[in-house]
Amino acid sequence: MKLSSLISQDCSKAAVLFNSKKRILEYISELAHSQLPDSNAHDILDALLSREKLGSTGIGKGIALPHGRMSGIDKVVAMLLVNQQGIAFDAIDNQPVDIFVALIVPEGENQQHLQTLATIADKLKNKVFCKRIRQAHNDQELFSIIEEFDN
Repeated sequence: MKLSSLISQDCSKAAVLFNSKKRILEYISELAHSQLPDSNAHDILDALLSREKLGSTGIGKGIALPHGRMSGIDKVVAMLLVNQQGIAFDAIDNQPVDIFVALIVPEGENQQHLQTLATIADKLKNKVFCKRIRQAHNDQELFSIIEEFDN
């Protein structure tokens, strides 16, 4: 599975600037809502926060995979955001997070959800990929890097 088939250019955001876990999750909810117009941004935020209550999705090395399941949607929405600075996210290694790959998936799509998370986690193991996306100056450049590393 290619990352560029999951994350559209509209959902690739470089050099964003948020200073709290709550604020970046709110932004992710708004961005997901733009891709799921029949959904509600508040419901998306609730899905993300519900998952975070189970344990932080901060997987370490400055990376978080916030995700949530929602009823009433029929497609997966994936987003990549790179914050200009790391923010406290209760990550497993207690380090600040600056790379966020967020997923909103239809409720009941458990297998697809797990496969998608595995694909993303595998890509994020590549130190060169992470370094390059952290250096992206704009959204277009970020998406180009995603496409480059898919080949």
